[in-house]
Amino acid sequence: MPHMPDLPFSEEQKQYLQGFMAGVLQRGGLTFVGQTADGRLTHEPEQAVRDLATPPPAETLYGTPVDRLCKQERIKLAQHPLDIWDRVLENAAAGRFPEGDDVFRYKALGLFYVAPAQNAFMLRCRIAGGFLSSRQAHGLADLAERYGAGYLDLTTRANIQIREIGARDAANVLMALADLGLTSRGAGADNIRNITATPTTGFDLQELYDVRPLVRSLYYYILHSRDLYNLPRKFNVAFDSGGVITAAADTNDLAFVAVRVEEGHDVPPGVYFRIELGGITGHGSFAQDTGFMVPPEACIATAAAIIRVYLEHGDRTNRKKARLKYLLERWGVERFMEAVQERLAFPLIRFPRASCAPRPPRIPGAHIGIHPQRPEGHYYVGIDVPVGRLQASQLHALADLAERYGTGELRLTVFQNLLIPGVAEENLEPLCAALRQLGLSPESTSLRQGLVACTGNAGCPYARTNTKAHALALVRYLEEEAGIDIDQPLNIHLTGCPHSCAQHYCGDIGLLGVKVKTSAGETVEGYDIVLGGGLEADQGLARVVARGVPFEEVPPLLAHLLHTYLQQRQENESFAAFTRRLDPAALEALITDSKPSQTP
Repeated sequence: MPHMPDLPFSEEQKQYLQGFMAGVLQRGGLTFVGQTADGRLTHEPEQAVRDLATPPPAETLYGTPVDRLCKQERIKLAQHPLDIWDRVLENAAAGRFPEGDDVFRYKALGLFYVAPAQNAFMLRCRIAGGFLSSRQAHGLADLAERYGAGYLDLTTRANIQIREIGARDAANVLMALADLGLTSRGAGADNIRNITATPTTGFDLQELYDVRPLVRSLYYYILHSRDLYNLPRKFNVAFDSGGVITAAADTNDLAFVAVRVEEGHDVPPGVYFRIELGGITGHGSFAQDTGFMVPPEACIATAAAIIRVYLEHGDRTNRKKARLKYLLERWGVERFMEAVQERLAFPLIRFPRASCAPRPPRIPGAHIGIHPQRPEGHYYVGIDVPVGRLQASQLHALADLAERYGTGELRLTVFQNLLIPGVAEENLEPLCAALRQLGLSPESTSLRQGLVACTGNAGCPYARTNTKAHALALVRYLEEEAGIDIDQPLNIHLTGCPHSCAQHYCGDIGLLGVKVKTSAGETVEGYDIVLGGGLEADQGLARVVARGVPFEEVPPLLAHLLHTYLQQRQENESFAAFTRRLDPAALEALITDSKPSQTP
């Protein structure tokens, strides 16, 4: 029997303890651990105290006076988000969702309380580089079935989310994730988010360097560096190997981009990684080349120095100006890189980008379909996953197929889809047949293979529109009703709010969710429309051409626009190039004149 206090419990305490013990039994032995006021450990929540190890109040945080810190910085200062495990256990046992400041702290553990969109948690994993073993894929599918609603979402950071997790399952789902050799620590809040990489690295026919060891090294460095869990804002890192599929490296705060230096320069020939900084397309910026590069073995130390300069000097007073982009704007790239160099025991290499050997071109659409890889006679198969939504049963089956026909591995991409690598030629036909039986396919149309949609208001409290449903309805209309047949890849990105998780400014066509008031006074879901975005060689931010268009008007409007493009484009002209050569007035006229009744 547990030790009983000298004073009798109140009725409220009795009810709490009954709920706690019931939760322990129901969850299969989940037990609490906390500290008493004198520092002893206890399994009884009523004996535990809070903030025992909180240091005396500081006057400044990295030079910023405490009284000037924004709300989120004060929350982290009051208690580090990684120090709330006892609260997670206590709330889970009581069937309670986090309240107040703890809603923010839970995000640092990868648990997002997404009310009112869903009165549940969303678990955001960390799938470093998008590299997933079939065993881990089976495990994630099990988690979605046991703790979630039986589906998983593939994200634009080559990651996986599990949704509709109940309050009592918060601790169990985190522990079950760790049992798979995965974690969600730092997947939200002011942390380094999931590291992305060229999804074909290691078997890519044209890549310059296999970045898997670099991704793995940085991943574990982050996990074991406590100070990196208190950044001024989120921070994205990407490794671009020079392969056939983009990693969207130029949208990241920090990008390492592989290049080759040939003979005849003042640095040894070989492969290096250029350092790009400050990408945040939702705020109108791509990462910029710093003028520096490093050999592969210096990438992790360089990343650590860059992140710590940002850690100590980023804005902690204004969340809207806290990303790395704004520190670079205040300081300039040169001063920032000087501060980075001061932290390194080796010299950064200043070298003109134009002096690097030309990089092999990306292959548009190479994330879908059957493509050759190393070793010779083998192929990777890119699978179309409509708007990134997979049923748990489908993921189980994909893991089985990866084991049966491939190398037992899946690769996630930034296009909300996945690849099965290492398929021998004789196994391509049975694999593709099995995929079609799952309701998936290695083939896709030009419109569908570039379709990207964030979670939308069906599962996100920030989103203003049902992006995933609208995306599927839009493409269905364009292909089946308007008869649009594009002969080259075209990206349509739908994002539900200005956070731009679907990177609408990078799409050929981007749609930003808004609420629209009709002439009848009714408020409906609609979109701002941007055109002409692109990544890397086609880099460009899409231009706003229309605001506040009700969704029911969007499909016929875009059908008219695409028909006009097909009729008026120059030879082999891409949609992005077509929209960029038109001046803003001409573009806006195309939209303004596009009434549903005028659609061809």
